[in-house]
Amino acid sequence: MRLVFAGTPEVAVPSLEALLESRHEVVAVVTRPDAPAGRGRKLVASPVARRAEEVGIEVIKTSRPGEPWFLERLAELAPDCCPIVAYGALIPKAALDIPRHGWVNLHFSLLPAWRGAAPVQHAIMAGDDITGAATFQLEEGLDTGPVYGVVTEEIRPTDTSGDLLERLARSGARLLVATMDGIEDGTLRPVPQPADGVSYAPKLTPQDARVDWSAPALRVDRLIRACTPAPGAWTTFRGERLKLYPVRLRTDVTDLAPGALRADKNTVLAGTATCAVELGDVQPQGKRRMPADAWARGVRLTETDVLV
Repeated sequence: MRLVFAGTPEVAVPSLEALLESRHEVVAVVTRPDAPAGRGRKLVASPVARRAEEVGIEVIKTSRPGEPWFLERLAELAPDCCPIVAYGALIPKAALDIPRHGWVNLHFSLLPAWRGAAPVQHAIMAGDDITGAATFQLEEGLDTGPVYGVVTEEIRPTDTSGDLLERLARSGARLLVATMDGIEDGTLRPVPQPADGVSYAPKLTPQDARVDWSAPALRVDRLIRACTPAPGAWTTFRGERLKLYPVRLRTDVTDLAPGALRADKNTVLAGTATCAVELGDVQPQGKRRMPADAWARGVRLTETDVLV
């Protein structure tokens, strides 16, 4: 089939690679416009755009796929199907109707669970044991279309959202190619999603990523892992923001008040509503990432210091 692939971040690149190596022809890529990145805030092309340019595929950059010029170009390309992975904009009906097999979305959850922008983060925060990826027929509703296929993935006790997304990006890429094959062969038909089990996963904001030390340790652990690498879990120390990386539960320490700190030569503990957690790496505001024990020595912790 002739394909126009839509995607933007690094997590979409494995799908593009897999489609390039498949029997199908990727004739163009749709991605979001260049965005500022890094300390210099220079405009940088998306990971999908950079990979497409490397292999000489036409790159169409837009955040408004309903604009007439885009619809005209898509019609000229005459794709049989448009696979889409984490593109980052809603596709209007006028664009959905152009390919004869429509648009097929790879979504990183077992639909109808965790519809929305941050399914992996919400699955970790909720303490799910199993998640996965699904290919489904894109329609105007939010991740509501009928499903072609799924793959499952265990959520490991130490998984960050970055870890889990990396695995799902690879297994999901294989699923997306298999879905394209099945659509072309006529052997695959989408199945409507069940009405039960619907949950939503809105994008996490920086405020969502603030640690509440009065919560149980397990919830603190899940929040930090879910927000790593983005949007980045944080707390405040002496009035300044302190970014947090994954912690370790210390069920043997239950005498620390929520947010209270205790440090020795090699470890830094923080209290929660249940047991303590052992801090991993931290990143003070305006400084580099460092091990928590090195940070504690540098700030010279006192008995009255707390995380808020």
